[in-house]
Amino acid sequence: MTVPLSILDLAVIGAQETARQSLEGSVELARRAEALGYRRIWYAEHHNMPRIASSATSVLIAHVAASTSSIRLGAGGVMLPNHSPLTIAEQFGTLATLHPGRIDLGLGRAPGSDGQTMRALRRDDRSAERFPQDVQELRGYLTGRSLVPGVDATPGKGTDVPLYILGSSLFGARLAAHLGLPYGFASHFAPNALQDAVALYRRLFQPSEQLDQPYVIAGVSVIAADTDDDAQDQLRTTQRQRVGWLLGGGRTFSDDEADEVLASPQGQQITHMMRYSAVGTPDTVRDYLDRFATHADADELIVAHQAPTISQRLHSVELTARAAGLTPA
Repeated sequence: MTVPLSILDLAVIGAQETARQSLEGSVELARRAEALGYRRIWYAEHHNMPRIASSATSVLIAHVAASTSSIRLGAGGVMLPNHSPLTIAEQFGTLATLHPGRIDLGLGRAPGSDGQTMRALRRDDRSAERFPQDVQELRGYLTGRSLVPGVDATPGKGTDVPLYILGSSLFGARLAAHLGLPYGFASHFAPNALQDAVALYRRLFQPSEQLDQPYVIAGVSVIAADTDDDAQDQLRTTQRQRVGWLLGGGRTFSDDEADEVLASPQGQQITHMMRYSAVGTPDTVRDYLDRFATHADADELIVAHQAPTISQRLHSVELTARAAGLTPA
């Protein structure tokens, strides 16, 4: 591979799995990723999603950090409008104090939920409008230069937890460039604006104390298996599961019903979400990732292993690492 590889662990709760099994799987995935030479693992904040177990992102990071020793861990990301900047500075300042040199903080402005859940989080429709100011307030707490007189984050002050702006539009690209922060594009589920956003970010980038030149992380889905047929079967299972999760409203679909939905215009949106996917044998996956890194003009790839079960995801993690020539720890 020409660029480093990292992992976005979606902490998916499979069809026959519990939340506890999902979280135990995340610990095992992190241990293997650390041994195999992946650069970092991130977890995303989602709420009211019965098939995703990473809602309490900082708690999950703490648990995984205690079970590993060297791999970087972080949020990919914390949805900052759901929280006060001081609270996040204290949480991630605590993590960085306990696990120095290992903690990242990716920030997004989406709710990570639906409208009703957003209200349950005590967030209003204007919360996202404060995102640029909240990022700067958060950075002030972590660098020890608080923008709020008389208020510091303890722990947090002076930890300099590295910040990353995450997004899937030109807004995030402009903000990351203006603040001189690394930019992560969510192309693993929102592919449309990838090249335009990255080009804009690189063109407008202004150096900062954290970063002297642009740095792009691009998301990409991966299903690596021993055979192409097995990988394609896993992809189809994953797509069918997403029909129920995203469109079913709690309804269970048979395989035939899910395939009918996938063939419809609404179902094609699910297929389009996974436009950037490396699916197949290890060599096929490696070649795709190399081409995608060039296409995305990325300095690093963060891969979301989309296999439908924990054991299949762990196998995908191992096959991809070996094919990419990662250096074991």
